[in-house]
Amino acid sequence: MQIIIAILVFAVLVLVHEFGHFIVAKRSGVRVDEFAIGFPPRLLSFQRGETTYSLNLLPLGGYVRMPGENGELTDEQGNPDPRTFAAQTAGKRAAILVAGVTMNFIFAWLLYTGFYAVTQQAPNPNVSIISVIAKDSPAQAAGLKANDRLIAVNGHAVHSSDDVSIYLHDAVSADHSSNATVPVTFTILRNGQQQTITVQARKHPPAGQGPTGIGIGILYTKIAPWQAPAVGIWQLGYDFQLEGQGFHDILAGVIKPGDAVAGPVQIVKTTGDVAQEGIGALIFFTAFLSWNLAVVNLLPIPGLDGGRLLILGIEVLRRGRRLAPEREALINLAGMVFLLSLIAIITFNDISHIVGH
Repeated sequence: MQIIIAILVFAVLVLVHEFGHFIVAKRSGVRVDEFAIGFPPRLLSFQRGETTYSLNLLPLGGYVRMPGENGELTDEQGNPDPRTFAAQTAGKRAAILVAGVTMNFIFAWLLYTGFYAVTQQAPNPNVSIISVIAKDSPAQAAGLKANDRLIAVNGHAVHSSDDVSIYLHDAVSADHSSNATVPVTFTILRNGQQQTITVQARKHPPAGQGPTGIGIGILYTKIAPWQAPAVGIWQLGYDFQLEGQGFHDILAGVIKPGDAVAGPVQIVKTTGDVAQEGIGALIFFTAFLSWNLAVVNLLPIPGLDGGRLLILGIEVLRRGRRLAPEREALINLAGMVFLLSLIAIITFNDISHIVGH
């Protein structure tokens, strides 16, 4: 059941993404030969007008196939074809390329808006509270409690859960003694009163606990349904902030790269786990996946929308001088080989993590 739910969720996200490319291409006068969900082999298809609509076996993505995607300006007979993708102006081609990620961002915003309109609860990201304390952990021994509001760690103001992770990591990394623990000062707010508690953070904590054994949550406040669209926009911005913080944590060594990237196997497992929490959780997670799909497609990697935009940008900088179609096709092919290899590596990593746990 988990696999079916995950496939349906991903199929919807791909459908939304490819529909963006499709509708803008059509409006721009470009001929669309095929609108496909999944990759071949083909399961079923039907023809409507000049476009074939197909459902394929491998649920790893989809595509809108247009003539001239590799820079060709002619048809199969070598005659000039004004309806190819390559024959369009740079502005139209850019619009077609960004339409997919734009639709994913819009879809994510709509889902977030619906979620917050129904729940009428919005997070306050600037308030971090202790949500969980592990049994027999340093936090429990020091007297920290669930629902304590975090004000500062070692004198550094806490504005988000990421701040806590960073300050703890910095404190542990800065201690070069042979001691197994490092004293870390937590400033908290409990029952309206501010307190300072020292926790002996572990240098080598048990898996899944962290140096102190606390879990960080955020405070939720009640909102009116009409405020939900604005909160949805805020959520998109907050997702970008989290993404930036994630890259920072990887570079700082707080998070291992292998733990920060999830592939198809892990996404299927996570989607199934989230679905068990209810439809609300699944809608929120689907919105986050839609946002991620948009961001990943914007990466300047050949074969992705971002890579094609990069090639288009180079063309503009060269004042309209285009790459040879054969060279552009080779670049895109190399990009696809790289992406498929990366997916294979990440999938192996996902399986290793799941088996290991």
